[in-house]
Amino acid sequence: MKSRTASTAAEAARLVRPIDRLAMPLGPGQPLAFLEALGRRTDWEDLTVFCALLTGLHPLFAQKGVHLRSGFFGPAERALRAAGHDVAFVPGDFRRFARIASDLEPRVVAIAGSPPDREGRISLSLHAGASVGAIREASRDPDRLLVVETSPAYPRTFGLPPDHPHSILLEEIDVWIESDARPIELPDAPPGPEEIAIAQRVLPFVDPEATLQVGIGGIPNAIALQLAASDRGDYGVHSEMFTTGLMRLHAAGRIRNRKGLFDGHSIATFAMGSRALYDWLDGNEAVRFLPVDVVNDPAVIAKNRSMVSINGALAVDLFGQIVADTLGGRQFSGIGGHEDFLAGIGASADGRSLVCLPATHSSQGVRRSRIVPQHEAGTIVTSPRHQVDVVVTEYGAAELFGRTVGERARALAEIAHPDERDALRAAARAIDRLGVLPQSGASSPDARGDAENRAEAAAAGDGNGDAA
Repeated sequence: MKSRTASTAAEAARLVRPIDRLAMPLGPGQPLAFLEALGRRTDWEDLTVFCALLTGLHPLFAQKGVHLRSGFFGPAERALRAAGHDVAFVPGDFRRFARIASDLEPRVVAIAGSPPDREGRISLSLHAGASVGAIREASRDPDRLLVVETSPAYPRTFGLPPDHPHSILLEEIDVWIESDARPIELPDAPPGPEEIAIAQRVLPFVDPEATLQVGIGGIPNAIALQLAASDRGDYGVHSEMFTTGLMRLHAAGRIRNRKGLFDGHSIATFAMGSRALYDWLDGNEAVRFLPVDVVNDPAVIAKNRSMVSINGALAVDLFGQIVADTLGGRQFSGIGGHEDFLAGIGASADGRSLVCLPATHSSQGVRRSRIVPQHEAGTIVTSPRHQVDVVVTEYGAAELFGRTVGERARALAEIAHPDERDALRAAARAIDRLGVLPQSGASSPDARGDAENRAEAAAAGDGNGDAA
């Protein structure tokens, strides 16, 4: 049993050595007051930090001697890297983060949670993710430091005990920080015309008894609104992220969770959204948080009834190759659970995986197609063509599974912007005849596009984060 030490954030920060290794969860699981206190120190010699999706521009990561290894880039990571700071991407599906963190052998593990209950148990609140194993390892090891920051602004949420309690006892931690930090809130913006049109194209693929995986952004928000307003629905939820949109489906009485696995509960591994979502989650036993190696296990995903996943992308070529996390070879977001759900649904009997993206984006007044004949040389593909089931734009849905190379290319050309279709149809015909695209087909300005401008193509958010 460890000896718990009550501490301020500044006192806890002094326990981290100038040469050290620190692991933290993704996004909403990060201890914000502790991070700010670490940022006020200037004596770092070699501090390596592994986490993902920073929720702010923490000064710690702008300091010399601090090295950030991130599994998922957000605006903060991109800004820090652009400013020349030591920020590096670690490729990996979300469910592999636990192993990546373990291999780092962090001496310090730091997390955020809700205040302890009467039994002295701290809920892990908005994040289970890949941190559960690291928490247990640090708790058991007397040579390691487990830092837990709690704030009343974080909701008390639940797991599925005994295997997944989603909580830790005060006596199991080394340092307990009480703060008034507030978790990041994501704006609940109403969907625009493109998002609404894409949602309408998605709805025919959502069985009335489907199990749903959706994410944050305009497209999933529009889908949730339309599902909530409909007169049908006996849905389940098995989603990497729990969102404000999924809360609305619960409130509309559309979620019954008779999905054949973890029945009676909506399953997620973390939550991000509005303050209303966090207040609704507080003490709500309808939603259960499990480790990502359970939630995102393709074998587990495949067991859900009529599983439907809705993910986003930045671009797709006529072969069906999806680019969702890089732009011009530079890291833009991350792989996350994108591949986990594509693989899980691919192994299911009746699931559908939908990759959604607007047909075009505009940059400096120039409209460019997100559907291209083929990706530029050097493009980093997030999802290979054999994993992709359905691609959806505001102009239609291209069902790719089981189709030939030429059939896929023709289907994708038909859901492009009308002004782009003739060129894409010509490229699709070449693919149909030859099985490949002639070299000249990739060299036209329309086909090449501008990878940097496609960064703005993720107008509603990060590539797979927009709908993932």
